[in-house]
Amino acid sequence: MTQVDSTQYELPPGGITLLGYIVRRMHKTEWLVHIPDLIAADNSEEALACVAMYAVRSATSFGPAFYQPRFNSPGDEVSEPDPETGALVRATLESSSPTYKISYSARMADGSLFTGSEEITGTIIGLRGLGMPAPSKFHFQSGSYSADLTGILTSELAFSLINRTRIRTHGFLNFTDNAGNTGTLNIDRNNKVRLGINEKPWPVDPFHVQINVL
Repeated sequence: MTQVDSTQYELPPGGITLLGYIVRRMHKTEWLVHIPDLIAADNSEEALACVAMYAVRSATSFGPAFYQPRFNSPGDEVSEPDPETGALVRATLESSSPTYKISYSARMADGSLFTGSEEITGTIIGLRGLGMPAPSKFHFQSGSYSADLTGILTSELAFSLINRTRIRTHGFLNFTDNAGNTGTLNIDRNNKVRLGINEKPWPVDPFHVQINVL
């Protein structure tokens, strides 16, 4: 899927609310499908890499910003299955003042559960565009395996006099799991991810982790 296709899905021509956009942004749960097999194969490092990649992909968009989604009211909730996996994705607006606080979840068909929250603390106007930092927390549970992730992901609207305004993200995540693994992830404005597990670089491209179930 190209970046244009991705944001066109997240921001469909008929319009969408902020929570609807977040739910569609999270429709990338194919990252989580193989985790039970990886855990069964005692490959917790790769499982953690998949959780981290889903966390960053589910929390970010890259491509044309076709329009501003409509705002929701506190207490609103939107849910919609991921058409690729059937995972039920849900997002709730916890509060809108003094900051936007949003919680969300993705429940896989096998019972695995990804949950998260972000707090949009405000906007920063700079030479690179309009930035919206969001301190974020994530948790993933699959059977007895669990992982926790924290960091700050800043969504940014990059304005252009020639082309359409674009949405992008930069930031970082730190994470651990209950198998003793630790890791870090950084994403830049060019959609390039650098991922390390147990202080070792982990090979990724912008859209896929190589799944090796042993």
